[in-house]
Amino acid sequence: MAIEELARASDDLERIEVQLLLEAIYQHYGFDFRGYALGSLKRRLWRRAIGEKVETLSALQDRVLHDPAVMERLLLDLSINVTAMFRDPTFFRAFREKVVPLLRTYPFVRIWNAGCSTGEETYSLAILLKEEGLYERTRIYATDINDRVLERARAGRFPLERMRDFTANYLRAGGQEEFSAYYTVQGDEARFTDELCSQVVFAQHNLVSDAPFNEFNVIVCRNVMIYFGKTLQDRVHELFYDSLDQLGILAMGHKESIRFTRYEDRYEPLDAQEKLYRKMY
Repeated sequence: MAIEELARASDDLERIEVQLLLEAIYQHYGFDFRGYALGSLKRRLWRRAIGEKVETLSALQDRVLHDPAVMERLLLDLSINVTAMFRDPTFFRAFREKVVPLLRTYPFVRIWNAGCSTGEETYSLAILLKEEGLYERTRIYATDINDRVLERARAGRFPLERMRDFTANYLRAGGQEEFSAYYTVQGDEARFTDELCSQVVFAQHNLVSDAPFNEFNVIVCRNVMIYFGKTLQDRVHELFYDSLDQLGILAMGHKESIRFTRYEDRYEPLDAQEKLYRKMY
């Protein structure tokens, strides 16, 4: 068999193994990763296979199905947890300047931070809204597929060494206070104040399979859908559209877009560069 044919056969076998593993995870645990972008997914699956000291994805499937602890470790690998407070400071500046004035017209504000990971973005939103005098009449629903990262988010504790970068982002995002006023130092950790947690509900939610659970004035989901395939992106866009109230705001990451979705004409840009859109009908 020629080298090219061997390579194709190997690729086909790997694709079958990936499909079987994802189907097994869905059937046994209820987590649906079948619509995720294949390239990123394969890298993460092989990372866990190496971590579990198995040589094939079929062997990883056996471990996952018979050992829930392996599934928990794989879930951490498959979840996207790269984040920082006030990440992309220009986004938070635009949110402060263009979204906050609209939120002032509501007696109560409901925000969904979808894919909140370990909570950095959620606490950033809480600080911004507090400085704008809106936090006391806001409820932030922060959700993620991964219970482990939600536990870390609820704790509000972050490595002290990260505070320098967080502070720099905060200042570039238009912060109005001393950033250190929002946390206390406990050993090598910074713990954000209970006041910043008071209006946040952290809960598990799977964007792939779970239904809408409320109606929101704002949905913030940034740098999550870039890891999804087109079919899954369309499904999540439908979920967000159905979850936004009239004139609600959708906030996405810089590399994400509503273009080429069936909802493209149902939004108007508040800030196209910062991916802030308002639902029109």
